[in-house]
Amino acid sequence: MNYIEYNINVPNPEVGEIVVAELADMGFESFSDYLPDGFMPGAGSVKCYVPAAAEAEGANHTRIQNFLYNEGHPYERQEIEPQNWNAEWESHFEPIEIMGGSCYIRAPFHPAKGAEYEIVIMPKMSFGTGHHATTYLMAEQMLALDFGGASVLDMGSGTGILAILAARRGAVVADAVDIDEWAYENCLENIQANGVQTVVCPVLGDVSAIKGKVYDYILANINRNILLADMAEYAAALRRGGLLLVSGILELDVDTVIGRARKQGLEQTAVNTRDGWAQITFQKA
Repeated sequence: MNYIEYNINVPNPEVGEIVVAELADMGFESFSDYLPDGFMPGAGSVKCYVPAAAEAEGANHTRIQNFLYNEGHPYERQEIEPQNWNAEWESHFEPIEIMGGSCYIRAPFHPAKGAEYEIVIMPKMSFGTGHHATTYLMAEQMLALDFGGASVLDMGSGTGILAILAARRGAVVADAVDIDEWAYENCLENIQANGVQTVVCPVLGDVSAIKGKVYDYILANINRNILLADMAEYAAALRRGGLLLVSGILELDVDTVIGRARKQGLEQTAVNTRDGWAQITFQKA
């Protein structure tokens, strides 16, 4: 699968986060952190990646261009061949520590550190390394919960990082569902690298893949629109007393997501924020 890279001029990290949130609703799947040395003097940039097929679908290309033009964000656009992605990603990736280092996320080419939960991730074009605030928030919340003997769904799993962490925390079953074939293949590689292939089961599909299944935990780090659209399915697949952890939303969207969840019998138990992004935990009554 080929991807299109948009290197977008932004004045500061906060604006960069807003741009990322908007583009996530237009089919973009992967994003860099804010890069202080952008391609224009005196400004930074964010690199955003969209599947070529998603960019070309309908009027989406025009929609993307209109958004960037109307918001005043110059950009550079180029097609990224799949075989070039590893080099592109490796040039920016650094290990990350969560919860004081109890969780250490690194690539295969980084030295091991001996952390309690050490996770090896080679994301290629899949979302989820722990660097983005939403993945960090989800992992941080998971480290505070008991996954011993639990059944888990990682919806929109990307690299599979959250399903892998759940397995390392004691889950006995973790379905990792993603609609993107590239993410599915990448998840297979990552669960092998972390030795959790007997627990984590990658599934290529959308929310229909979970029909009839029930889980103790559902992890959904996706985006606002998908969370709102699929909330009923998440509630139906969650065991009574089970927890739904969601992210991929900005702080300004928290009330909207909580309102939709309550209509499905889910009550908010925690809200955490980082860099303008939010993570919400719900419990099924």
